[in-house]
Amino acid sequence: MTAPLHEPTAEAAPGAAEEAAVATSGAKAVQGRSLGRIAWERLKRDKLALTGGVVVLVLILIALFAPVITGLVGQDPNEYHEDLIDPLFGTPTGSLGGISGEHLLGVEPVNGRDIFARILYGARISLLVGFLSAVVAVVLGTILGILAGFFGGWVDSLISRVMDGLLAFPQLLFIIALVSVMPNEMLGLTGTGVRVFVMILVIGFFGWPYIGRVVRGQTLSLREREYVEAARSLGAGRLYILFKELLPNLVAPIIVYTTMMIPTNILTEAALSFLGVGVKPPTASWGQMLSSALDYYDSDPMYMVVPGVAIFITVLAFNLFGDGVRDALDPKGSR
Repeated sequence: MTAPLHEPTAEAAPGAAEEAAVATSGAKAVQGRSLGRIAWERLKRDKLALTGGVVVLVLILIALFAPVITGLVGQDPNEYHEDLIDPLFGTPTGSLGGISGEHLLGVEPVNGRDIFARILYGARISLLVGFLSAVVAVVLGTILGILAGFFGGWVDSLISRVMDGLLAFPQLLFIIALVSVMPNEMLGLTGTGVRVFVMILVIGFFGWPYIGRVVRGQTLSLREREYVEAARSLGAGRLYILFKELLPNLVAPIIVYTTMMIPTNILTEAALSFLGVGVKPPTASWGQMLSSALDYYDSDPMYMVVPGVAIFITVLAFNLFGDGVRDALDPKGSR
């Protein structure tokens, strides 16, 4: 008797090992990913954003370890080196503003203080004001924005009118006037500490309406979603809905707007120091260095270039990183 024509051969019949491999590959194909992992994978593909994030991280480390770094190079930000200054013109001797192996970015005119050390210490002021004023703005904006969007009615009208008033207020002029009349001692702080504290509070206070509008708009949309209605039907209270249902879904826009707000705050601090109402000398500040460099831009241009480049790199890095975070957290965004 002949063999059946359709008898399965050994090659056609899958073995147990092959079936297990197929099952394993199928399991991996349907493996779920968290929103955080998806956002991270999207962010990793954005090389510009990663570069900006690395620069931001380096700047934070520089600000934190500024005393250690200046100690390693053997320079003090407030130490004078008048022997490196031309007594006739008051400018640094040597080329490029006195750059040398000992003074990596040169020295300041007239007094000869090391620019590299002052740039490092200036980063502490800029990042401190930028971050903490953003925290103040985010806390106020999130709380008031979510209350306005969730409750609506007169609560929304009142908070929205306050936002409109603050957005129309001349922020810079108010800060200049307020800082100018502040006492030298307040809440245990003295001198520069008082001015930094006031700048953080005022910049943050005038910054919260921007993020408040974003949070309010998102809340108006989210409060009509099915999961919020389901929570209401199950008897959930308002506080539960606010903090358990709405707030977790607002984290992404809050993070994005925070990363975009920090460079704006850094520029505001630099502008205030440039105008002479920021930190007091001898505390180092990038804006203050730019203001002092105006008198020497033709004879010692490096004194103006160095703090200007520091501000430019910092703001650019934060903006690139903020754009990347926005695209990573936006499921509809693409590059």
